[in-house]
Amino acid sequence: MKKDKRVLICLLFLLIGISIGLVIASKFDFQIKGYSEDYQISKESQEILSKIGNAMAEVVQAVKPSVVNIYTTKKIKRPGIPFPFDDPFFRRFFDEEFSELLRPKEYTQTSLGSGVIVDAMGYILTNYHVIRGADEIKVKTYDKRVFDGTVIGYDAKTDLAVIKIKADGLRPIRWGDSDKLKVGETVIAIGNPYGLNLTVTSGIVSATGRANVGIADYEDFIQTDAAINPGNSGGPLVNVRGELVGINTAIFSTTGGYQGIGFAIPSNMAKVVMENLIKHKKVVRGWLGVSVMDVDPEIAKSLKLKEIKGALVTDVQEGSPAEKADLQRKDIIISFDGKDVEDSAHLRNLVVNTPPGKTVKIEIIRNGKKYTVTATIVELPAELKVSSAESILGGIYVEELTTKLRAEYNIPKKINGVLVVNVDPDSAAYGLLAKGDVIMEINNEKINSVKDFNSIAKQTAEQAIVWFYRQGRVLYITLKTR
Repeated sequence: MKKDKRVLICLLFLLIGISIGLVIASKFDFQIKGYSEDYQISKESQEILSKIGNAMAEVVQAVKPSVVNIYTTKKIKRPGIPFPFDDPFFRRFFDEEFSELLRPKEYTQTSLGSGVIVDAMGYILTNYHVIRGADEIKVKTYDKRVFDGTVIGYDAKTDLAVIKIKADGLRPIRWGDSDKLKVGETVIAIGNPYGLNLTVTSGIVSATGRANVGIADYEDFIQTDAAINPGNSGGPLVNVRGELVGINTAIFSTTGGYQGIGFAIPSNMAKVVMENLIKHKKVVRGWLGVSVMDVDPEIAKSLKLKEIKGALVTDVQEGSPAEKADLQRKDIIISFDGKDVEDSAHLRNLVVNTPPGKTVKIEIIRNGKKYTVTATIVELPAELKVSSAESILGGIYVEELTTKLRAEYNIPKKINGVLVVNVDPDSAAYGLLAKGDVIMEINNEKINSVKDFNSIAKQTAEQAIVWFYRQGRVLYITLKTR
């Protein structure tokens, strides 16, 4: 009897549990249905997103045929270890593997990058660092054809190069006006990161006119958050109309990979360099003949400026276009050839990209009043091109050590010399001197100005002992012809 009661009690609890479970399940089911209904995507939203997606796809399909892969190979020679280790007496004590290390060896280094077809004749624009030192260049087009690439010219100061292939049926990209780019505008980057052909990423223009990044001598970069990775270099940055607005060049990264900050050379700068390289095999740069610095808050306040922008003239070269135009020290250049001047780096880029012989209007502020002067730009004089190619000091670019630069690079007053602002990859000093170093002495000759440096550079062909200051230490290097 007791056993039957236990069975009945168990059945009763089981029925109660099932009932409760059904009630909970029904409520849960109701909540799930309600959740789905609350978050249903409207037809209108789907149509809008579909239109955006289709539009982006159309832009990419229009641009892809203009993008190429660039493969380069470079032969590297490793010298053998000289006597006495190569002597038979010493070889007796080491195995064959060690002996192999003593012998000279040659191996091939390969690298890859991207490029963009800019002319149906086969001209391709890319970064100089993509093809630098290459013994062989191969170009793979969108339709998987492979051609030999020939270097037409390069410009290390902007990190741009032009190569050419012999091919039919090429589709050049359309040029855009990078000066019209606005922060927040949508852009698309196309390239071959890590060898992954024709990878497409999109983002916005994060900033324009980025300078002092330390990538090239002349900098006016477009900053974007469109993902740019190794191998993207030389590929196009395009706007929503499929027009070329930049050449993807570098990333800002602490890891070596993409971190949301990429840089592209503006198409307007790239076009000027490209046309010079095709026509002259070199870049012909304009010269105004002024030394300038940025306008800081103190200067703006003292001169009663409404905005902290423009370039402050600190010196005018004798006999220069600036002197002929009556530009004076303490003038604030606020407009050059119809374009507003943001800072000293911006003015510098505007001047060097102006063809020699062109007459431009320059708007200035002098003693609180606006004036307009006219100057005819000339080619940068040879004697002002810092160090000639024949000199062992060739490719080292320096500036006068001003009070502002001392403060910026934390250089003590007792240190005198010239500040290194860039070193060409082809220079004997590449990898030895760096931006921010102060050259104090060359071959026992004190360096107190850019004029001193240029004078010694012309006389120094084969060897130079350079004493320089770097981060609290005075060091020296010996440069020799290779």
